[in-house]
Amino acid sequence: MKKSTTGLLLGSALVVGLTGCASSASQSSGMGESASSDRAWYQHPTVCGLAGGLIGGGIGYAASSDSDEDQGAAIGGTTGAAIGAFLCAEPDKPAPAPRDTDGDGVIDANDQCPGTPAGVAVDAVGCPLDSDGDGVPDYQDQCPGTPAGAEVNALGCVEDLVLRDVNFEFDSATLTMGAEQILDGVADKLIANENVRVRIEGHTDAVGSEAYNQDLSQRRADSVADYLAAQGVDRDRMRTVGYGESQPVASNETDAGRAQNRRVELGEWE
Repeated sequence: MKKSTTGLLLGSALVVGLTGCASSASQSSGMGESASSDRAWYQHPTVCGLAGGLIGGGIGYAASSDSDEDQGAAIGGTTGAAIGAFLCAEPDKPAPAPRDTDGDGVIDANDQCPGTPAGVAVDAVGCPLDSDGDGVPDYQDQCPGTPAGAEVNALGCVEDLVLRDVNFEFDSATLTMGAEQILDGVADKLIANENVRVRIEGHTDAVGSEAYNQDLSQRRADSVADYLAAQGVDRDRMRTVGYGESQPVASNETDAGRAQNRRVELGEWE
């Protein structure tokens, strides 16, 4: 058989054989990682390279003249090996997109506080903001703006929080519309701070009998707790106490003083 004929036959074998390997390899890689790892031995780039080298060497030898057979075989073998390895090589897989499991805008690899609740503002390392640095995150802090270095309770407050503008209808325990709006914000932070229990205290001024004021203060504390419970705060986390007129914070001799004494306070129930 002439060398040219031999070269043609070997070349056809190279094209058909290596194309088959490459096609099988592509199908395997398209089926996922598990299929790729189980690809047949003959689909491995090293095997394809060896096969391509042998066939390419044969082609080079067959296609060369008698005087340069060795050189032709070497060139053909090198070229065939490169082509075989290339055809059977697995395509590069794109790198997986970075994950942000809690959706706070900081990828998991950089997130020092995984599991942040949805919608909570975070810093550069994925931790909830604590603007006053008191150890209670803003979304749980009932007393934002605490002075630096102050010792606070689980509510983020130095002392019991007076619920300003949480007022009631005249001579009743019915909350005003403005009071409900303020309590909505209190409820949101209590829901976010689910491990803390709270004490709700009712206070009155000295107008009226002591017994009447005691009952009114208790009903007003209960009214606040009922509203917070309706917004989703577990009722078992709240304790109500009515102190009537027994704990004034200002004089009962003036309108301004009596207004300060008519109040509801929120504190940690330990």
